[in-house]
Amino acid sequence: MALLKRVAERDRPTLAFTLDGQPAEGLQGDTLLTAILTQSDHLRGSDFGGEPRAGFCLMGACQDCWVRLADGRRVRACATFLEAGQQVSRDPGRPL
Repeated sequence: MALLKRVAERDRPTLAFTLDGQPAEGLQGDTLLTAILTQSDHLRGSDFGGEPRAGFCLMGACQDCWVRLADGRRVRACATFLEAGQQVSRDPGRPL
């Protein structure tokens, strides 16, 4: 079940990407955070116990929304725009 629901701007072009190896879709102009949370119930696992996280500040000031791209770069999902064909993987977190 998706954490975020779109209520406006649904007419933008669709962009396909992969999330943890699975096909996903977002809209042109979405940040990775928006694209992921309209497809899933969490953004990544917590570094302190693996619990699901959805980001914190949502404006690029904290360290809570890191995801990894196929080329190995870690990026902030709230400040990185979705691109067609991106391969995004989430950190599952660290169990206690």
